[in-house]
Amino acid sequence: MAETLHRVELTDSFLARLEAIETFLIEADAGAAFDDLLDQLRSTVIPNLARFPRIGRRYLDHPPQSAEALSLLSAMPTAAADSLREYLHGDYLMLYTVVDELATVYLLTIRHHRQLSFDFAGLWPAGS
Repeated sequence: MAETLHRVELTDSFLARLEAIETFLIEADAGAAFDDLLDQLRSTVIPNLARFPRIGRRYLDHPPQSAEALSLLSAMPTAAADSLREYLHGDYLMLYTVVDELATVYLLTIRHHRQLSFDFAGLWPAGS
């Protein structure tokens, strides 16, 4: 029996986040890490999602706590919010959704874990 694969689509928002990651890594003198990320997306992440579209954990199993994220989530149709999933791969967290009727996985966004940190030194001037 042939295995049914989902198509994996990269959304415009995912591609924009990839560009931001590339800039972030280049500024951190880690440009080769971006090439590694692209290789991992092609060789591991996309094939895994095509074969096992529900491999990631349900996003709403651990809902966000920030007011901004909760506001954005409440603006989404319930079915859309319920279909969000998280996929963690190495240093990256990806948010995606599965549309079974189209046998398609849509990669929505990606973040490098260090992009989620705060610049505490920049918040308080020296000597404060």
